[in-house]
Amino acid sequence: MNEGQEPRLASRDRFGGTQVDASDGPRQIPAALPKSRKTKVSDLLTAPRQRLARIRWRRTIAGALAEEQDFGYPFLFVPVFLGLGALVWFSLAETPGLLKLALLLCVFCMATGLVRHSPGVWRMATRLAVLFLAGMLLAAYETARMDTVLLDTSVTTMVRGMVTGRETTDKGYWRYTVAVAQTSGPTLKRPPETITLLSRNREAAIAIGGGIEGRARLSPPSGAALVGLNDFAFDSYFKGIGAVGYFYGKPKSIAAPDGPDKGRIARWRAQGEETIARWREAVGARIRGTIDGDAGAIAAALVTAEERAISRPTIEALREAGLAHVLAISGLNMVLAAGTFLIGARTVLSFIPGLAHRFPIKKLAAAGALIMVFFYILISGGAVSAVRSWIMISIMLVAVFFDRPSISLRNVALSALVILVVTPSAVTGPGFQMSFAATLALVAGYAHWSERPDRDFLPANPKMKPLKAAGGFLAGLLLSSFIGGMSTMIYSAGHFHRLAAYGLIGNILAMPIISIFVMPFALIAMLLMPFGLDYYPLLVMGQGLEWMIAIAGMVSSWGGQVTTGRVPEAAFVLIAAGGVLACLFRTWLAVSGLCVIAIGLVVAWTGNVPRPAVVIAEDGRLVAMIEKDSAASNRTQPPDFIFSQWQRALRINDHQKPQQRPALILKDGENTAAEKAEADSGKRNRPPIDKDAARSAVRQLLADSPSGRFACIPKQVCAATTREGWKIVTVDDARFVGIACDEADIVVTQAMLRFPLCRSGATLLSGQSLRRSGAVEIHAVASSADHKPAMRLVFALEQLHRPWARHRTYDWRTGRFDEAETDQ
Repeated sequence: MNEGQEPRLASRDRFGGTQVDASDGPRQIPAALPKSRKTKVSDLLTAPRQRLARIRWRRTIAGALAEEQDFGYPFLFVPVFLGLGALVWFSLAETPGLLKLALLLCVFCMATGLVRHSPGVWRMATRLAVLFLAGMLLAAYETARMDTVLLDTSVTTMVRGMVTGRETTDKGYWRYTVAVAQTSGPTLKRPPETITLLSRNREAAIAIGGGIEGRARLSPPSGAALVGLNDFAFDSYFKGIGAVGYFYGKPKSIAAPDGPDKGRIARWRAQGEETIARWREAVGARIRGTIDGDAGAIAAALVTAEERAISRPTIEALREAGLAHVLAISGLNMVLAAGTFLIGARTVLSFIPGLAHRFPIKKLAAAGALIMVFFYILISGGAVSAVRSWIMISIMLVAVFFDRPSISLRNVALSALVILVVTPSAVTGPGFQMSFAATLALVAGYAHWSERPDRDFLPANPKMKPLKAAGGFLAGLLLSSFIGGMSTMIYSAGHFHRLAAYGLIGNILAMPIISIFVMPFALIAMLLMPFGLDYYPLLVMGQGLEWMIAIAGMVSSWGGQVTTGRVPEAAFVLIAAGGVLACLFRTWLAVSGLCVIAIGLVVAWTGNVPRPAVVIAEDGRLVAMIEKDSAASNRTQPPDFIFSQWQRALRINDHQKPQQRPALILKDGENTAAEKAEADSGKRNRPPIDKDAARSAVRQLLADSPSGRFACIPKQVCAATTREGWKIVTVDDARFVGIACDEADIVVTQAMLRFPLCRSGATLLSGQSLRRSGAVEIHAVASSADHKPAMRLVFALEQLHRPWARHRTYDWRTGRFDEAETDQ
């Protein structure tokens, strides 16, 4: 600094501005402000405060994200975005091919490498995009890999094949899984590889691995009963089941036919699956032979996952009591089995003198439990919930070897990641969603519960230890039941459209019995079964199940089942996403998940899913008119499989049966000479009917039927007038179709008609068109007061190019797919 010079200092005023010292030179005089505007102190403070608030929020969010990063929680979102990509791919109407997806994934992978040192937002966005595209690619690859042949239309044929699995029903019938080797009379051009057939025969069943032959009625797996409901054809495609049906009479046992040789590895795999199927059947038969009734059927289901032997009333009682999850081999069952083995083995090993001082008996017990759960998953059938539980518990037991925490969200994420990589289609099913939702919520709740500040509020008094243990057990039971029920509530409403109002009470009453008497003694029985010493443990297990059934019957008698109907899609997505965020975040960011859940609840409360005026099953046999909570159908006893789904989805409480008019039955006329010649040549040709009499009968049905209710001529035709004024006629006898088209606005028939439209302009829904559209909903569109409302048709199938729907466009006469309809 030169002599005579002084440092130039700047001083700050109280508002954060800078005051320049007078020694800097002449002061700059600012321009005069307009007289009409006066500067206020609040105006000077507003902008700095806003900037400061934004900076604080950014710093707070950045700090929370950094804390999440330190905990390693971003890994938990890997399976979330993988599953989201798979879910979107399965729901798209138009999907890109494998090659396009692979190229797009490569592009985003390169982008991720380029922005790896960029700010966090871009780096995170590219990584999430990579995960999302990877999920789509996995879904596309699994779909192409399965390549299951689904039967195109119902047919009666002679089936020859090999039994690969079997299970008994509650009525004593047998349901076989058959690997088809040959069909005849007629020979199918596209025979499915694997089918399931019901035999209504209670005699000795055909052994697994044996040949089977019989005349059977085969049908393709059914689609969704309504828009948005479960598509059973989708499930069958990914399970490898190409057709379902039943035998006419008793099937014959034959020598096992030789199938195509697919290589040594495939042959070994088939032999292994056959051996495991025999183990499952032997274990299930042994349990049911020891424990009688539904208790024995439930006991077998807890071990082998075969639930068909349980009676329908018992299943309904368990569902209404919130105990249906017990039937599935879920995390609860496997944790109880593994925990019982781990504690029991460790206790037994500790009694051996000197062993605990030389070897880590906890790790030895964990190794034994690991082997035990491996055999458990082998005979359990491999359901998604069971596989998820096995993977997670295996990771927990392996963590014991390395002295790592066993229960953590990372283990849940790892198990989800394995399932999504192997079978990404599982993400669409309620089993995967409910299983992981409950597990995620329970593990997150356990973490918060174990870290609570007042966990040791009781004094360290030895006399208080039993009380503390009992209180902890009851509190854990209550909390786990509450968390498990709340976390799966939205999925139960979204997929099954009903909730168990007293499920919490049912679980509180039944879970101690299951934890003390059922699963521990089931494990003991399985360990002693090879030595023939399983009788008494099974009796104890059966007694516990009898108590559980009694509790389910008592709770279900309270009438606590709540029918929710279809949930708005936006509400379902918001509540599910909010639950994931609330469980995966460890910091205050978890509050964002609760806010999303609250928004979803508001949407669910205020949202409204449009109710159809008429619903039509995909086979054209069942039609119902919907009015508030009532449904008037054209069947006195509608098929329960379809109608029960309609009741829950549309919140139907009352069924209006059709009025029968047997006096109007039309008799067949006489064939002409030409028609008799065609009949003699072997062509099917029914005698004609009197068209004038048929027209008069249809008009009389329309005139006499009460508004909103069907009137029927048995086995011929039904007619009704809807509340909207539409005339609807359902035709069982195809000879009435032409007359119905002339008299009605809507004509529905199961006949496979070759013409798609009525000449009169009436809406025609035949077996041929319904085969391509699936179930149909007809909604009323508002119009002027002096006209009937217009009709809006909504189809359950929006596209036919997907592999699980493409079989609907196959024509067995030409042996080709209708590509024009497939591309629609």
